[in-house]
Parts: sequence; structure tokens; C-alpha cells
Amino acid sequence: MKLIKTAFIAVIVLLFSLTSSYGADDKIGVIDFQKVLRESDAGKSAKTDIESEGKRLEKKLKDEGEALEKMKKKLEAEIMVMSSEMRESKEREFRIKVDDFKVLQKKYANEFKTFEAKIIKQVQQEIFDLVEKIGKKGGYKLILERTAVLYYPDTIDITDILIKEYNASK
Repeated sequence: MKLIKTAFIAVIVLLFSLTSSYGADDKIGVIDFQKVLRESDAGKSAKTDIESEGKRLEKKLKDEGEALEKMKKKLEAEIMVMSSEMRESKEREFRIKVDDFKVLQKKYANEFKTFEAKIIKQVQQEIFDLVEKIGKKGGYKLILERTAVLYYPDTIDITDILIKEYNASK
């Protein structure tokens, strides 16, 4: 029994030593996608495009909101001199405009999300293609995104290399 236990431990030690020497030359890299978005030229350009689209939609909403506010003030000023039928008609018209404004807010929010997702997906695909190229060229066995890793030493972070090559490719 003691001999079997000793042999079993020897086999386990041997297996562990084989796996660690086999994997000694395997290269692993980690990238920080958010850093690439923040610091690469294409990422900065994407951020600018997203912000300008957001401002454009925000301005359109603001203009509609101001028109609605003017309509409300005009209605409040004239409400005392209107007949009850005219007042009901104008109030109904105003409520419809308010509902339309709420629909427009949702529409613009969805438009913005769609636009942002499209831009990010495009940049993300370019980055993924470049990561694959860097992985093959550099002999990496595995490249992970930083958010999927709990701990890694800075020596395997290849984000700066990725940013440099991404900027050079644009």
C-alpha cells in the first residue's frame, strides 16, 4: 500500500514537471480594449464621431423642447380669453405635441445607441484583426482581454504594442 502511494505521488510530480516545462515557451498576452479606444488615433476619432452625433441629436431635441415650451407659454397666456372648446382643442394639441416629443426622445436615444454600437463594432473588429496578426507574428499562444483576467503581470500586457501598430495601420 505504501509503495502504491509513493508511486502515485511520483507520477503526479512527474506530470506536473512535464506540463510546466512543456508550457515554458508559450507566450500569453493581455490587451486593454478600453485603453486602445482611449489612446489610439482611430479610437479618439470614433469617440469624436460619437460625441458629435450625440450633440447633433441633443440639439435637435433641445430645439423641439424649446418650441414645446413656447407653445405652453402661449397657451397659458391665452387660456383665459379662449372659449372652452378652443381651450380643450389647444390643450389636446399640446398633449399630443408632448407625447410626440417623448416618442422623439426615445427615437433619438435608440438612434444614438445604434450609431455608437456601429462605430464601436467597427473599431473592435479592426482591433481583433490586428490582435490576430500580432498573435501570429509574435508567436502568442493566447491573447486575452484585460476584463477577462483577474491578475496578470505587466510584462504580458501588449496594449501599447497594439496601439502603436493600430496607429501605424491607419
